Amino acid sequence: MASEKELHQFLSSVEKRAFKRSFYHVRDEDAALDIVQDSMMKLAENYGDKPIDELPMLFQRILTNTTLDWFRRQKTKNALFSNFSDFEGAQTDENFDILEKLGNFGAPQTSESAEDGLNRAEILHIIEEEVQNLPGRQREAFLLRYWEELDVSETASAMGCTEGSVKTHCFRAVQALHKALTERGLKP
Repeated sequence: MASEKELHQFLSSVEKRAFKRSFYHVRDEDAALDIVQDSMMKLAENYGDKPIDELPMLFQRILTNTTLDWFRRQKTKNALFSNFSDFEGAQTDENFDILEKLGNFGAPQTSESAEDGLNRAEILHIIEEEVQNLPGRQREAFLLRYWEELDVSETASAMGCTEGSVKTHCFRAVQALHKALTERGLKP
C-alpha cells in the first residue's frame, strides 16, 4: 500500500507530463489543468490504498478516461441546442425552429471571423444566463435531458418524479427559454 508521502511523490512526478498530454489532446490550458486535477483526485480517493507500483498504470487509465469524459461533455455541450428541434411541433408557432434562430450552433464551421466568434460567444453567454434563470426543476430537467443526454425515464429516475413531470418541465423550460431569448433580441 502506498503511503501518503509516496502518493504525493508519485503525483508530483507525473504532473507535468500529464498536463502536457492533456493539453495536446484538448488544446485548452484550463481544461487540461482541470483534467489532470480531476484525475489526480480520482486516483487519490479511489486507489490511494493500492501498492505504489500499480499507481502509474492506474493513473494513465484514469487520465485517459477523464480526457474522454471531457470530450463527451464538449460534444454534448456543442450539440445541446440541436435537441430543441424535438419541440418544433409543440410550439405555439408551428414554423418555430430554434436552430434557425440561434444560427445553427453546433454545426461545424469551416472558418469564422473574429466578429462572428465574438457574436457567437455573446449569444452563448446570454443562453447560459437564461438557463440559469429557469426555475430549479425546469433547469434540472432541461440540463439532464439536453446537456447530459439522458432519456425521459433516466431523467425521471434521477429527479425522483414521473416521466410526465419530466416532459412538462422540459416543455416549460423550452417555452421559457424561447420567450426570454426572443425578448433579448435573438430572432431569425
